[in-house]
Amino acid sequence: MSNCLTVEEYRAIAGSILLPTQAFIDGTFRPAISGKTFESINPATGKVLANIAACDKNDVDLAVAKAREAFKDGRWCKMLPADRKAVLLRLVELLRRNARELAVMESIDSGKTIYDCESVDLPEAINCIKWHAEAIDKIYDQVSPASDGHMAMIVREPIGVVGLVLPWNFPLLMLAWKIGPALAAGCSVVVKPAEDTSLTTLRVAELAHEAGVPKGVLNVVTGSGADVGQPLGLHTDVDMVSFTGSTETGRRFLRYAADSNIKEIVLEMGGKNPCIVMDDAENLESVAAHVVNGAFWNMGENCSAISRLIVHKDVKAPLLERIVACVREWPLGDPLNPGNRIGALVSKAHFDKVCSYLDGGEKLYIGGSTVEGIYVEPTVMDVSNNQVRAARDEIFGPILSVITVESLDEAIQIANDTDYGLTASIFTGNAKRALHGARSLKAGTVTVNSFGEGDASTPFGGYKQSGFGGRDKSIHAHDQYTQLKTIWLDLS
Repeated sequence: MSNCLTVEEYRAIAGSILLPTQAFIDGTFRPAISGKTFESINPATGKVLANIAACDKNDVDLAVAKAREAFKDGRWCKMLPADRKAVLLRLVELLRRNARELAVMESIDSGKTIYDCESVDLPEAINCIKWHAEAIDKIYDQVSPASDGHMAMIVREPIGVVGLVLPWNFPLLMLAWKIGPALAAGCSVVVKPAEDTSLTTLRVAELAHEAGVPKGVLNVVTGSGADVGQPLGLHTDVDMVSFTGSTETGRRFLRYAADSNIKEIVLEMGGKNPCIVMDDAENLESVAAHVVNGAFWNMGENCSAISRLIVHKDVKAPLLERIVACVREWPLGDPLNPGNRIGALVSKAHFDKVCSYLDGGEKLYIGGSTVEGIYVEPTVMDVSNNQVRAARDEIFGPILSVITVESLDEAIQIANDTDYGLTASIFTGNAKRALHGARSLKAGTVTVNSFGEGDASTPFGGYKQSGFGGRDKSIHAHDQYTQLKTIWLDLS
């Protein structure tokens, strides 16, 4: 993407964008059947951005019927793999052409900084769809080692109609993580964006149709969890649901599956992610930068955010000094100002929840306050132990709890003492310690001497209550949108 603009130029773009407001079903925008709408609020200003179609079960039924029709007649799933790839690569090109507009739309809809939208979210979303598009005609099926008188083929087939339920913290990126492999596999999809952040999902659906994705293959139904998410989860003509969001809501989708057609469920849910820093960690300046990025990127509204810093007592003081200095280099304010690194939280309700944790520490190193509007300062605080509320709950905000330890074994025990197991980090200069720690940490992704989530080629998902059923990203993501079939041939 080109260089950053001025805040005035970003504001001008925000004021000129024609925001999508209707559901996208069967290749066209349409209002909710009921005619109802809900307000989309700019978190940074509190002002109404748009009135979005408030869909319900009737709209879900229509979208699923159109998706089933598209899947049944094979207009997408039976298209030549190379042709499906070409369509998705055209979508990639359209996303690139419209990247600035999408970045601004994402920022004003979610409170995310334009810095993050342009430097992380858009490039990674585009790359994700490109990666899965390129994989379409490169995935081979298998032939098993049967006897001379038989041949056994193991083939993948698209699972069918898929419900994709998105979170509000990374609307565009999570959309890419799901539609990339789902469309590459040949599925038809019905997307339910988060009620707080629907705009970029609707715009991408429009661009996908322009790129050549046939009508009925990519549908977007906007509305609340009760009115759209529940009927999608209970729908007997939906073959699978892939959900990213809270553990509480993930449990609901398991119940919906049990109460309907026992559809397949893939859950990517919460995290209370530890970062262990041992006394032999090298380059504390670099460690501090990784910790701050991990804790405060996207205002901490990130399921993989570093939420617990588990630090050896001998290195704690110099590390905290550097962390505090690094936090001071993360300005807070207007998300459309490209110099700011901390924007607004997504909603007043979420702001109130995050604020309830600000007084949960024993010693405050930095932050601890709010700013006019729904902004929370990046906060670093000591907690007495791993049992206090701030150390156990997924806060989903810019608050880092610090826990002091005296050994690696103690650090690992505390790190694993959580209901979650999404990501973890360990910093040490000793290779044996690093490998021992990485193998011992109960998490789906463990980073060594860094914070991150890998890249498009690495699977992302968690242990325990962080989710199960499949993985986002990588070749493994394709598998969750397919069925395995054995074809047994008698050659005698």
